[in-house]
Amino acid sequence: MSWRRALAAVAVLAALAGCNKDKDVAPPAELVEIKPTLAVQKLWSEGVGGGSEKLLLTLGVAGDGSTVYAAAQGGDVVALDAATGRERWKTDTKLDLSAGPGIGEGLVVVGTSDGDVVALDEATGKQRWKSNIPGELLSPALVYRDKVVLRSVEGRLRALSAADGKEQWLVEDLVPRLSLRGTATPVGAGDVVVSGFDSGKVMSVTLASGEILWQTQVATPHGRSELERLSDVDSAVKVSGNDVYAVGYQGRVAMIALDTGQIWWARDVSSYRGLAIDDDQLYVASSDGDVVALRRRDGTVLWTQSGLKHRGLSPPAVVGNAVVVGDFEGYLHFLDRSTGKFVAREKAGGKRIAAPPLVMGDRVYVIDEGGRLAAYRVGGAAGA
Repeated sequence: MSWRRALAAVAVLAALAGCNKDKDVAPPAELVEIKPTLAVQKLWSEGVGGGSEKLLLTLGVAGDGSTVYAAAQGGDVVALDAATGRERWKTDTKLDLSAGPGIGEGLVVVGTSDGDVVALDEATGKQRWKSNIPGELLSPALVYRDKVVLRSVEGRLRALSAADGKEQWLVEDLVPRLSLRGTATPVGAGDVVVSGFDSGKVMSVTLASGEILWQTQVATPHGRSELERLSDVDSAVKVSGNDVYAVGYQGRVAMIALDTGQIWWARDVSSYRGLAIDDDQLYVASSDGDVVALRRRDGTVLWTQSGLKHRGLSPPAVVGNAVVVGDFEGYLHFLDRSTGKFVAREKAGGKRIAAPPLVMGDRVYVIDEGGRLAAYRVGGAAGA
């Protein structure tokens, strides 16, 4: 069943790219020359192995401050020194990987389209345990406290024991006949786990038992065709204090109460990529390539940067006073958080950047779909 869903989802993405026979496909925006005002220094770059262009698999990068972890579709998982890029360990799982890495509790967890879940020792790369679940995995696991929580394509949210990989609980949601190819990474917040689903819902469950606390509809299906009714929440929510921020495809960006699931405000913004937050604002990479900044407390739109339309943006990340996003040509774009103006641009690789940039302090780590992992230091005035 999973391979049929995979092919259907690839067809959906193709349809989204060229959607109407009577309209020309919108070309990606041409990049205009900018005068950098933000210093961005490339520290190192390493190849860790590429992904699968046919199945649109996106493997990201994770880090714990001193080490960054990456995985390749061919099965390798690597740990690199965050400062130098030197290899600390490398493990061949001998699997075709499609999800990960997720880190925590001394583990590095990766998954496959066949439901294999492998947990490696964070310090040595040695296998701790291996499990199999009935479902396709496309997003990193949440490794949180004593659980490994996974969102599978079949609409299931499942927790395994971090100690041995045995199943602890399972929650299911209705899956539409047609959905985008992707699943939201679950997010831990205190004693609960919050995740988006293909139905357009965001759900909160207890970490201990998987009991559903609330379900909130962020993106509501509408339209006549199944394509028009796509409403996936495929990106990880952001949690800050008692607030949850989520965005759905052909839906809304919303601020939700963590304890009750009540929507405090919502604005019409469509995104399957995701959002980032700082103390005062949130930033969304929209479906058509706009980067939009909204005030966190009430959802007021503060600025919109439309210079990256149709460039297949990655989820955004916040580093210092800038917002950073990647695009389909391997460029990293840095925008001023206050104004949305371009302040720097770097070519990280030659392939699409689809995974979220990883920010640790003043450094940004990004991996492209060719498996090129690059590290940058960000800060200060350009040319200073």
